[in-house]
Amino acid sequence: MGLQSALSTALTGLNAAETTIDVVGNNLANSNTVGFKASAAIFSTQFMQTMSLGSAPTENSGGANPKQIGLGTMVADIAPDFSQGTLEVSSSATDLAIQGDGFFIVQGSTGEHLYTRNGIFEMNSANELVTISGNRVLGYGINDDFEIQRTELVPIEISVGASAVAEATENAYMEGNLSPTGDVADTAERIQSDVLGDAQYTAPTTALETLQSIAPDVIAESTSGTGAVGGSLDPGAVYQYRFLYANGPYSGPGEQDEGTISEIVPVSLGPGQNQVDLQDIPIDPMPPDSYSHVRIYRTEGDGSDFYYLDDLDLSLGVDTYADTTGDAALGAELNTDCLTGNYTYYVTFATAAGGPGNGTESRPSPLSSSQNASNGRIILDDLPTADPADGWTVRRIYRCLSDDDSTFYYLGEINDVTSDVTLTDKLSDDDISDPTNPDYGTIDLDGPKIVDSTRLVDVLKREGSSYEQLFEEGTLQFTGEKGERTLAAKEFEITDETTVLDLYLFMEEALGIQQGDDIPIDSGSGSSPGGKVTSDGCILLTGNNGVGNAIDIDPDSIQMVTDSGTRNVDLSFNSIQSAVGESAVTDFLVYDTLGIPLNVRMTAVLESRDSSNTVYRWFADSADNDPESGVEIDVGTGLLTFDGTGNLTDASETSVSIDRRNVSSTSPLTFEIDFSAITGLAATQDEASYWAVSRQDGCGPGNLTAFAIDESGIIRGTFSNGVTRDLGQIRLARFANPTALEQRGENLYAAGVNSGLPVEGDPGQQGIGEIVAGAIELSNTDISGNLIDLILASTMYRGNTRVITTAQEMIDELLLLGR
Repeated sequence: MGLQSALSTALTGLNAAETTIDVVGNNLANSNTVGFKASAAIFSTQFMQTMSLGSAPTENSGGANPKQIGLGTMVADIAPDFSQGTLEVSSSATDLAIQGDGFFIVQGSTGEHLYTRNGIFEMNSANELVTISGNRVLGYGINDDFEIQRTELVPIEISVGASAVAEATENAYMEGNLSPTGDVADTAERIQSDVLGDAQYTAPTTALETLQSIAPDVIAESTSGTGAVGGSLDPGAVYQYRFLYANGPYSGPGEQDEGTISEIVPVSLGPGQNQVDLQDIPIDPMPPDSYSHVRIYRTEGDGSDFYYLDDLDLSLGVDTYADTTGDAALGAELNTDCLTGNYTYYVTFATAAGGPGNGTESRPSPLSSSQNASNGRIILDDLPTADPADGWTVRRIYRCLSDDDSTFYYLGEINDVTSDVTLTDKLSDDDISDPTNPDYGTIDLDGPKIVDSTRLVDVLKREGSSYEQLFEEGTLQFTGEKGERTLAAKEFEITDETTVLDLYLFMEEALGIQQGDDIPIDSGSGSSPGGKVTSDGCILLTGNNGVGNAIDIDPDSIQMVTDSGTRNVDLSFNSIQSAVGESAVTDFLVYDTLGIPLNVRMTAVLESRDSSNTVYRWFADSADNDPESGVEIDVGTGLLTFDGTGNLTDASETSVSIDRRNVSSTSPLTFEIDFSAITGLAATQDEASYWAVSRQDGCGPGNLTAFAIDESGIIRGTFSNGVTRDLGQIRLARFANPTALEQRGENLYAAGVNSGLPVEGDPGQQGIGEIVAGAIELSNTDISGNLIDLILASTMYRGNTRVITTAQEMIDELLLLGR
């Protein structure tokens, strides 16, 4: 049995040596494997053959030791060495090393958690951090707000070039100097539109016609008279006759129905003759439909003044007349006034008689052309008619002067709006332009004026004698100016019900005119604050006090967009009062939560000063303010108070709030203004107050351009806009007995039955090592030690083979005994 046991014992030594060589060979083979942990073969004795257990000492014996023979060796353990490997700097930002205990957690092909010390990581096509064998590295991810979500392990994703982030502005920092000298801002810019009319009132739609009145041509007709008996005239006297056409029967003096006067037709009566028979009286006026009668005027016997005698109805066709009327029975004296010059007429409708100023009067309708008169009279024919249902009861006629065609004076009126009548003008320029004349009055060419409630589609503007409808249903585009800086365009929807007041409020909001009990507003002369519509039909806008708040509207700043295209609204505004007040203006950008840039304009005006303090009021406007309704651009105001040394002592308000109602940004965007760097010292003669935003902490959208991983495993990304954000966190795990981990190859370990459960944690906590970015952990193989182990293992192997050889030789000798 002894020789046989020697063979088996030596065999265990051979196996042990082979195992040692295998382990050493694996260590040496992985001496350049990143994160590799070398192993060592640990042996123990295998079984024991006990020949004697020995004995304890007695009185007669000193005792005996046990007699035991070993039966060889066995591999008790192959123990990995998890001691720290050397760290080597890497050129890749994704290479990581663990300084201390712990493992990276990765995802296996079946979804299980595996562990590794190999920190050579790279990005896959899905922007995920993976090992060189394709296992996803696990850790904490982030939500949409770049907040680390510490709930479950997920693959780490780093979307370089794809991820985007923006930073909403929270603070803006002002710097500059607001001088206590200069004018106090107690006067505002006031601008006023053209006079605007209201088209809801109907007006004459057809122009009247004018004709040069033609005198009865007594010469061509050979009009004459002969003496006769039977009348009441003075025998032997000379009587003179004049004729004119009239557009109605005579009804008394002053009627404007008589045309141009004819030449004189003299008749001498003989002794005993007291009647004149007139022959060949002209009865064919031109045009024939302008007059209905021929009117006869006559002097007294041997007199020179002409008086009304009688009318002949032209429709009867009678061209003779027997004059038997005595001097005492003659009518009113002939009006010999005639016109000489070039004249233009207008016709209006009115709701009440009595001349200008009585009732409501429509806008006028002009003649198509002027009429030239030469020592005559002018026929006004085809006077426009009106519908009494519109409230009109009177037609009024106006005329210019021969030497002034820009002003039109009241000529007369017809107390009827439906009849087709003709009027003849014979009033002199002096008559109609005499202010003492009880009928004196001038025309209002603009007609009825707009009021707050006037519909925009009824607003008219006069150009000469024509009227333009300024607005129609569609979209109004408006671009105003403030402080000599153009504001952003704003749009206003016009419907059939939109009023002038609606337009005024829109323009007030678009110009950033701020209202408030604590905001001084220059009310001007005879007008309420803000202006609105004046009594003469003008839109009046009043800005906030100070030069920096001076408002203006260019002629081409209002556009009307309809289905038929875009056109300019010919509405001009003129300054009627210039703003006064020391001011400073600055423009800058802030950003909302989506990174959308928002324009902000801040104005400071010198509101007041006394012996101890200087007070400036600041105004903030933002064209990008997006309220729930309207287009209001004013987003903040407040007061800045400076003491006698120019130091800022108080800021009553410091926040600006910009609504973002119609976009998905957080609304409102509210940020603080830091005024601490503003001074209130006197400006030099060549300098004025100034201020500007030195910086603000928001930024627009930026793409992820780089990232870094700190010792706690947090991945922090840097974006192109300068913002840094957390992109995730790498988690590590440690085990109570890491040598019991199950090796899976490819530098991967799995939890073993004796390793204990993984203890997950952040790097640097709970006994877990820290992460070193941009480095790798080299293999901890001790090459020199393993070479010695290899020599020892080979020596061991040779020694055990010698035992086997010796045992074999002894067996052979034993077998020879039998020969």
